[in-house]
Amino acid sequence: DIEFNFPFGFKELEGIHSRTDFDLKAHEEYSGRKLQYFDAELNQNYVPYVVETSVGLDRMFLAVFATSLKEETLEDGSTRTVLKLPAVLAPTKAAVLPLVKKDGLPEISKKIIDDLKWDFNVAYDEKDAVGRRYRRQDALGTPFCITVDHQTIEDQTVTIRHRDTMKQDRVAIADLKSIIENEVSMKNWLMKM
Repeated sequence: DIEFNFPFGFKELEGIHSRTDFDLKAHEEYSGRKLQYFDAELNQNYVPYVVETSVGLDRMFLAVFATSLKEETLEDGSTRTVLKLPAVLAPTKAAVLPLVKKDGLPEISKKIIDDLKWDFNVAYDEKDAVGRRYRRQDALGTPFCITVDHQTIEDQTVTIRHRDTMKQDRVAIADLKSIIENEVSMKNWLMKM
């Protein structure tokens, strides 16, 4: 069996059972039909052995969730709860946050949402100060927060904040899709491993 060290101790994640040829021979006996494989090199028939694996989605989810949920102490002494799900598994890939609820920033934010929603599950949040919104998205496991501010109106750029590092970069709105795609792509994620 494969076991995982959960916060409450080692528990089975996947059971692996060698059933030998018992199951297929029993099926042959009760169905009256042959369930054999012909090996051309050996020029003979045989009943194959079966290896049965059993893994539950709930156990797999719990393992990912348990290793992803973190409580971090920041440089200023405050703490944040962050769900560091791999970006490919995060249900919401990005949240778009207008800095304020006026001056056309919500409208620009909604245009960004309208563009990104075809490729990613994205959220919109305008409630509370932007720092609180960052913390809320950290706890939800959202890998990116995109902040629309007054500079956006001037040069069509936004601030993209990375959940895991809290690093912020100024990028063009036109580049958002490729930046997010690069980080949430299953192919790119697997190649990094």
